[in-house]
Amino acid sequence: MKISFKTSQQETTWSDIAAIWRLADDIDIYRGGWLFDHFYPLNTDPSQGCFEGWTIAAGLGSITKRLRVGHMVTSNTYRHPAIAANMVATLDHITNGRFDFGFGAGWFEPEHDAYGIPLPPLQERFDRFDEALEVIDMLLTTPVANYEGDYYQLREAYCEPKPVQKPRPPFVIGGKGEKRLLRAAARWADHYNYPGDDVSDFRYRLQVLHDHCVDIDRDPSQIETSLQIRVSDVPGAIAKAAEAGAAGADHVIFYLPPPADIRLIEPVAEEAKRSLG
Repeated sequence: MKISFKTSQQETTWSDIAAIWRLADDIDIYRGGWLFDHFYPLNTDPSQGCFEGWTIAAGLGSITKRLRVGHMVTSNTYRHPAIAANMVATLDHITNGRFDFGFGAGWFEPEHDAYGIPLPPLQERFDRFDEALEVIDMLLTTPVANYEGDYYQLREAYCEPKPVQKPRPPFVIGGKGEKRLLRAAARWADHYNYPGDDVSDFRYRLQVLHDHCVDIDRDPSQIETSLQIRVSDVPGAIAKAAEAGAAGADHVIFYLPPPADIRLIEPVAEEAKRSLG
């Protein structure tokens, strides 16, 4: 089982979050580190502060040497997919091929309202998401892209330089939606992430994903699966990880709740190595 960690960049300082990532970079059990894509902190007063996700990912990617870097997950509503594709390619170069592209349809209404960013109705949001996946994949993998969608159009569009990873960085699709999200994951995902630690529900979503794969004649074993486990106490988190592995998780992401505590990084790694192999 792969082991990673996640820090949300809220209620922290650059020096504190950088120290966590530098320490984790030296602990070989950690495959990668994850962030979120929000401008407001979650579940607290917006005035508590939150660093922008892509900028801080570039910073953390540049001060680490081994960890893979990604977001769980970035929102399509915040950036035109052509802009996102160029950001993906750039971050893949900054990290020398260590970037995983986490992507979702978007959901956090307070940010959209505060900044005047449109948050379309759910159906349109997923229609846009489906098109965006095509647009981003096309820009990252073809010399010149042309696309005519209901929401996005490309005209002889370039995205250069192409990413370090070939044919492109892994697409990580995160969420729970049975009809649209998991259907998109079946088509596009190299990695599916369940955003929580309800193992019973995770097992159910994997079956839905499997069914969508059957519908399009894709082998579901081609899709890495993961879930996020909030670290309230280390033994409890490790026990949950073992349960998740038995349910079919290929990858467990230990979420350090904000403000992320550097003192958890080593104990989680030590217990995971002892108990999970």
